Amino acid sequence: MAIIDVVKYQTQENNFVWKFPSNDLKIGTQVVVNPAQLAFFIKGGEILDEFKSGTHTIKSENIPLLNKLINLPFGNNSPFQAEIWYVNLLSKLDNKWGTTNPILLEDPKYGVIIPLRAFGQYGFKVSNPRIFLQTLTGNLPSFTADKIQEYFKGKIISSLTSLISKKLIFENISILELNVLLDELSVFCHENISVEFKRFGLEIINFHIMSINVPLDDPSIIKLKEAKDLAAKIKITGKELYQMDRSFNVLDKAAQNAGGVVGNLMGAGLGLGLGVGVSNQINNVSENLITQNTPPSPPLTSYYILINNQQNGPFSFDQLKQLIADVKVNKQTMIWKAGMTNWVLISEISEISNLFNQTPPPPPTV
Repeated sequence: MAIIDVVKYQTQENNFVWKFPSNDLKIGTQVVVNPAQLAFFIKGGEILDEFKSGTHTIKSENIPLLNKLINLPFGNNSPFQAEIWYVNLLSKLDNKWGTTNPILLEDPKYGVIIPLRAFGQYGFKVSNPRIFLQTLTGNLPSFTADKIQEYFKGKIISSLTSLISKKLIFENISILELNVLLDELSVFCHENISVEFKRFGLEIINFHIMSINVPLDDPSIIKLKEAKDLAAKIKITGKELYQMDRSFNVLDKAAQNAGGVVGNLMGAGLGLGLGVGVSNQINNVSENLITQNTPPSPPLTSYYILINNQQNGPFSFDQLKQLIADVKVNKQTMIWKAGMTNWVLISEISEISNLFNQTPPPPPTV
């Protein structure tokens, strides 16, 4: 077997872990660690000594943990076997994430289940190389950014679903309002998702939600938009004016139907779910309309007459007419009504004097 004299690795942007292919080393082997790299000695699955950037010549003094394990002769170029693993410390900033399938969430304002999709971008870097090697890499000879993205994709989506749901519920936000809160949501999700990345020795950088969208032709979205438009209309016009407007619409529809105004009005009211309050408003509106469009009845005139110098009354016009017909009142009877200053002969009242001409004379005597 060939003893390796120089160990080095040229970092590839997409590769975050790389294992040197040979384990055959010796005291005196040079280990080259480039900037933004870290090299680890691993023996028997245990992560031991580490070399930071620079050129290092292996000697027992600079690998104390490994030396303790294999007990190398001091000052000797004795060969030994150990693994050398490189970890890439560069930041990877252009990682895309997105929902493969729609996330189903209930809108807390309107109680409608909405399918939504979200996508964005984030960056990450290895912040704790030892934990990263222990928890993610295993015995794979290399570990790429694609594997990291694939591993965390499900965690991002599940965390995002939970976090957005909490945000919606706790702050009573409609799903249709989420796009104006993308920056705030991005910070909120960044803080919470970072905890999961940290468990694996990673630091998340600049987590962004770039868009949250919903299918506009989905029945749930159509219902939600209608509810939102209705809420806006009520807010602008006021609840009472809105209900009255609906009442007029019902009255118009009822008047246009040939099946009877009252029956259609009640049917329309029940069908629209207007309720007792709005039905009362409809009745009030109807009564007001009738009152406003019906001319007032002429006021009734009361008459007072003198019979045997005694005041009698009040009498209505019809009652007075009957007294004349019964010959209980004649042209010499004194009369008074509201608006007159004095008593006058009944024959001087124009609307009554004509009644005497309609009375036949006494029948002739035979």
